[in-house]
Amino acid sequence: MRKKVVAGNWKCNTTLHEGVELAKAVDKLISEKGAADVVVVLGTPFTHLTSVVGAIDTKRIGVASQNCAAEAKGAFTGEVSAAMVKSTGSQYVILGHSERREYYGETSEILNKKLALALENGLTPIYCCGEPLNIRNAGTQVEYVINQLEETIFQLSEEDFKKLVIAYEPIWAIGTGVTATTEQAQEMHKSIRDAIADKFGAEVADEMSLLYGGSCNAKNANELFANPDVDGGLIGGASLKADDFIQIINAY
Repeated sequence: MRKKVVAGNWKCNTTLHEGVELAKAVDKLISEKGAADVVVVLGTPFTHLTSVVGAIDTKRIGVASQNCAAEAKGAFTGEVSAAMVKSTGSQYVILGHSERREYYGETSEILNKKLALALENGLTPIYCCGEPLNIRNAGTQVEYVINQLEETIFQLSEEDFKKLVIAYEPIWAIGTGVTATTEQAQEMHKSIRDAIADKFGAEVADEMSLLYGGSCNAKNANELFANPDVDGGLIGGASLKADDFIQIINAY
């Protein structure tokens, strides 16, 4: 049975003190209200990783880096390697986010290097895919997203592929307040699952957790998560408020 996952992506938000307090607040709410058998992950800035790991119960909350370097080590000023992320006690890393692709020019070639290093260091990649508005308007969103997968994670062995979590994020819905309809979310998630089945078999596809990301919040999470192929969410702005985030966690 595939896991339900709700992962927060704090992006470039919170100071170290604010982030630790937010993590503690989420931890406290989960201890009080439970988490409905949901795997909860906090995606924090690099600067927060070690402190957040030390401030929460990591048996009930996982911690994710929002990125890692495409190189193992060396003269790459400002980069943070997968090994460095792992050494903080983090278990996850978010890779392929549309903001990384768009603002920092991350290509499939770069992402393949990052995936390999993340897996080599025992991190679970939360791998993002999704289409921009012009592709959605053209009606070619399924082909676009499946091609993203074919160029990257479909190149992995079945053993490594099964270690992933996949997050579908319609770029036109990120931070805009516009959310994909339940029908749009289900259509894409089912298309992704069908493509996985074609590549790795139905059993692997059925076990893969597929998350929705794109203005998912406390008000719409229940409706989105009710879709049979939506297994949780990659949550942006709503993960910065502990009360909202716990509502999303318990939206099942």
